[in-house]
Amino acid sequence: MTAATLAVPFDPPRRYVPANLAAIAGLILLLLAGLPFAVWLDLRNLSEHSLRSQADELGAAINAVRSYYSQNVVGRVLHATTPTAVVHNYHDVPGAIPIPATLSLELGSAITGLGGDIGYRFFSDYPFLNRAPHPFDGFEEKALATLRQDPKARVYDISGSIFDRQIRLVTPVLMAAECVACHNSHPESRKRDWKVGDVRGLQEITIRQSIAANIFAFKYLLIYLVCAAAAGIAFILLQRRQTAVIEETNGFLARLSAKLAKFLPPQLYRSLFSGDRDVVIATERKKLTIFFSDIVNFTATTERLQPEELTRLLNEYLSEMSTIATRHGGTVDKFIGDAMLVFFGDPETKGVAEDAAICLAMALEMQQRLAELNAAWRRRGIEQPFRARMGINSGYCNVGNFGSGDRMDYTIIGAAANLAARLQSIAKPGGIVLSYETYALVRHLVGAHPLPAITMKGISQPVVPYEVDGRIGEIGQRAQVISELGTGLDLFLDTAVIDDRGAEQARRALTEALAALDARAKPAVPPG
Repeated sequence: MTAATLAVPFDPPRRYVPANLAAIAGLILLLLAGLPFAVWLDLRNLSEHSLRSQADELGAAINAVRSYYSQNVVGRVLHATTPTAVVHNYHDVPGAIPIPATLSLELGSAITGLGGDIGYRFFSDYPFLNRAPHPFDGFEEKALATLRQDPKARVYDISGSIFDRQIRLVTPVLMAAECVACHNSHPESRKRDWKVGDVRGLQEITIRQSIAANIFAFKYLLIYLVCAAAAGIAFILLQRRQTAVIEETNGFLARLSAKLAKFLPPQLYRSLFSGDRDVVIATERKKLTIFFSDIVNFTATTERLQPEELTRLLNEYLSEMSTIATRHGGTVDKFIGDAMLVFFGDPETKGVAEDAAICLAMALEMQQRLAELNAAWRRRGIEQPFRARMGINSGYCNVGNFGSGDRMDYTIIGAAANLAARLQSIAKPGGIVLSYETYALVRHLVGAHPLPAITMKGISQPVVPYEVDGRIGEIGQRAQVISELGTGLDLFLDTAVIDDRGAEQARRALTEALAALDARAKPAVPPG
């Protein structure tokens, strides 16, 4: 293949490559580094928010306590005209102040009435007779039973939805000595056998936490996630675009590769695309086996056939011969009109002797296949199909890329190649001629007889060619394929594939043909 083969404009798909891969890598590292920083900012923000909320709630609770104390304790004492008493119904007694239980009940109502996230409740299962019963839910009943068994226990309950959570802490109200004396003697007390340390009732603190109220406490993390998501989407889009471009480029390269494969020998094609061979002007000297073939009287054949028919026949012939050469591992160098140059030993070799044996086997198969093609072409109306001469020589050649930096040709140069062409020129139609070097390598495979010596320019000694008679074991036997063509003669007989019925038909036809020829050869008898 020459460089002219690739003289067409090379227009691969437009590539898309990021302008600065380092910038993208830096952006990814920045995003990764930003995650712990965003989490730290949000944790700090959440901690500050929680502290502010707790401070606000605690301040409101303290204010409620102060307000209640100032009104119901200090105010009543200051305005009292009689000695101060401590009773549960202090509202009905001038100057009286509430007992601890009443204080807890009313503080619970005051704190809960603030409407914040903190609630407080004091209740007992033994309220005074003039007070409404305290409702208990299941958790509170269970907590009361637990605390009466172990007053030091702490009972918690966490409930709510995914958007609103609350925790309830229940602690016991223990009876002191003063409380025991009061409750055991008070006429409205429901229980009169209290002891110091008994659980009088419960005080419950409820803290509610709304997720919606704190969702913006994670604003830095949300901003980070939004930025990361945007970067991820952009990266995915970029990858998809690059994938599409890569697939398009791969498809283009695959199509281009398939086209180049038509112009290059398979061995050279594989070595180029695998990277084993560089596209540089470089040659090396190797011992090769060179095959050269040419069609007999091709110029006369072109005059008898229309250009379209000739092109079809020639392409069919060259395709069949190339297939055989490729199957045997030969490197198809080039087609020179109807001539064909194939060599063995580069870029792959099996050894000089084996290369020569394979080349000879290829030539024999080519002649066999050409005989079969001739029979098919005759059936298609081609009067005189192709017959080929073939020459094979083994010797040293320079093989590699010849040419310039712009145009190269992978081929061979040397006297050994010229000798193969000369051997082809002296072969008989349908024959194969070997040089002595090749015959010496394959003499155990085929029989051959020498031809008159020939001289060549550049070679001081005469060259003795050897014409192939056939494979060892087949010499002296009738040829498997008999093909003859001439004026009034069209004969093709393949003894290897003909069956018994066909053989009998051939004998009968040949006998009749011989009889007709004998009758034609006898002189006419003059009339008596």
